[in-house]
Amino acid sequence: MLLSERFLALAQQQLDCFEGEKGIARLVLYVARGQDGTEPGLAMVHQWPDSATPLPPVETDPALRAPAAERRWYPLREGNLLLGALRAECSSAATWTRGLDRRLEACAGALAYNLSLDLERSRLSHQLQLQREQLDLVVHQLRNPLAALRTYAQLLLRRLEPESQHRPLVENLLDEQGRLDRYITAIDGIGRESRLLEAQGSSALLLPPMLPSRQKQSLRSLLAPLADRAAATATLQGRSWSSPQPWPDWSDEERPGEDGVVAEIIANLLENAFRYSPSGAPLGLHLSNQGDQRGICIWDGGPAIHPSEREQIFEQGVRGERSRERSGSGLGLALARQLAEDRGGELRLLCNPQTLSPELPVEGNAFLLTLPAEAPATPT
Repeated sequence: MLLSERFLALAQQQLDCFEGEKGIARLVLYVARGQDGTEPGLAMVHQWPDSATPLPPVETDPALRAPAAERRWYPLREGNLLLGALRAECSSAATWTRGLDRRLEACAGALAYNLSLDLERSRLSHQLQLQREQLDLVVHQLRNPLAALRTYAQLLLRRLEPESQHRPLVENLLDEQGRLDRYITAIDGIGRESRLLEAQGSSALLLPPMLPSRQKQSLRSLLAPLADRAAATATLQGRSWSSPQPWPDWSDEERPGEDGVVAEIIANLLENAFRYSPSGAPLGLHLSNQGDQRGICIWDGGPAIHPSEREQIFEQGVRGERSRERSGSGLGLALARQLAEDRGGELRLLCNPQTLSPELPVEGNAFLLTLPAEAPATPT
């Protein structure tokens, strides 16, 4: 059994507290063994005084075969589980006072509590190590097929003519492969000393693939791949999808992409829209100017969310009545609103999408992200 240095130091401190107690000849702390397949028994961890002659193992100690009035045992228990024992020996039976007995009981109780914590820490540490090893194996095994997919896509792209209508599909495959690779890189960094995601403001909550980038990107360059992905998903599901036509001219200087934060918000909104709107309901991405703000809206033409839930769904872990039978964590909208507010924007729900544009449906759900036209200062 591997005990931590912290527990061993505590055990020594507890036993050393009896140094001034008259009549105590020896204190010995044992822990139960046998959980790892060995024979059950008690293993000595520490004794006081340190200078005392080392004792033989409990199983072979002849002094323990006969009862003695000068010796008492105080079990270390957690419920019905025996974790160990504290052995106390005095110079005579008369030494056992009520006060000393209570002190030894309290000492045994404190040692039992800390021993149970130490054993739980050891168990969780071992479990975490196993999970880390399994995660490393999965990450390693995923990289090979992803690299192969990229190679095949690149070879296919070389065989297509520049004007081929299939080139955008293959280019999108390469983009998605790159995003998956960054997901894997981020997963591989979880729990390691060199953290991949910087803890700046709320950016530590961001999920890949929107990792910090050295190059600023326009909103269109970030949102267009999401719109293309949404259009492909809608086609597979037999839905109608609407993208901005034409895209507004929002330049990099007016509103940089902030390293993908805005795209991460929209990705969460799109995932919710496809997951929770009824099958066959139309969906779309709508962009507009809202006075001195930019409006980015993900809408669906399904039944409007119930009025009593329109604010609750933005709370962490809360999901609407219609979505409880479907998979999900209830974190996407809470994360999206927090990121929007951290950047001087707002995320709200409108249940009449047509208030944004006459071509949108009268009834449905429109999640509108509004952001300042000028990028706010990066939060510190």
